[in-house]
Amino acid sequence: MTQTSPPGWHPDPGYTGFGPIQERWWDGTQWTDQLRVPPAALRSRRIRIGAGITAAVVVLAAIGGGVYLLTDDSGTDRSTATAPSTSPSPAPSRQPGAPGGSGGGGESPEQRQPQGEDGYATDMASGISIPVPDGWTGESGMGAGVTTGTYACPGDSGEKCVRGGVFSAPAAALKLTTKTAKATAEKDIAANAEESYGEKIYGGITSHEQLKSEAVTVAGRQGYRVRWKVVTKNGDDGYVESLAFPSPQAEDMLIVVRSGFDINSKAPALSVLDDITKGIKAATGLGTGPGTNA
Repeated sequence: MTQTSPPGWHPDPGYTGFGPIQERWWDGTQWTDQLRVPPAALRSRRIRIGAGITAAVVVLAAIGGGVYLLTDDSGTDRSTATAPSTSPSPAPSRQPGAPGGSGGGGESPEQRQPQGEDGYATDMASGISIPVPDGWTGESGMGAGVTTGTYACPGDSGEKCVRGGVFSAPAAALKLTTKTAKATAEKDIAANAEESYGEKIYGGITSHEQLKSEAVTVAGRQGYRVRWKVVTKNGDDGYVESLAFPSPQAEDMLIVVRSGFDINSKAPALSVLDDITKGIKAATGLGTGPGTNA
């Protein structure tokens, strides 16, 4: 953190890699004693609305080929959709943000709503923006995701799965303590596959084939990706990819982008995943993003 960084929530510099990741408040000159669990947690590829969450704590949770949208106790969905298309989630309509808007005077840190660019889903924790293809839905927050094509999950028709999804989060949020992009992607891919096409919904993965394991440049940083084709017991087979690279906003922070695409005529082609990866860029106008300077 530099002396010119504006006040905001940032990953706790004292985080050891054990237990839930926390954020600490930077007051513009120094770290304070204020800590919180970040309003992002990672779950599975299904789309759900979770009730009973602590009031005003909203989670955009993203992994594999799907996204959870968790609401506050009032049932209000407070995630921010940046794509013009309609959200596939069965959540209630998004309510307007708190009066004053982003950065408005007198606004508490919890009242600030994520401000994404048009056509992008912005990950405020990682400092990146993910392009939202035409017809897809984007969600911005402390973590970001883009999804397309909802349908009833094969192992539980009461839940919704998606045909394709791409999600990002700091590696620390996934409890990945590896130090390089290559090691991080290689370590994450099995967990990504299980979260995306695991036993509860797809009956488990019966086999996999590695399609890619290669260096790649993302948002001007040198990263690494591993891509598998997985065969499931029930429902569609799929492609999963774990991509890791340093944040363009904070070089000492590794970002993980998890992707999951069904193998189905209704699912997007793998070329779309490559296009999304090429379009990932440093987020602009965050103000309170990690490592962001004024």
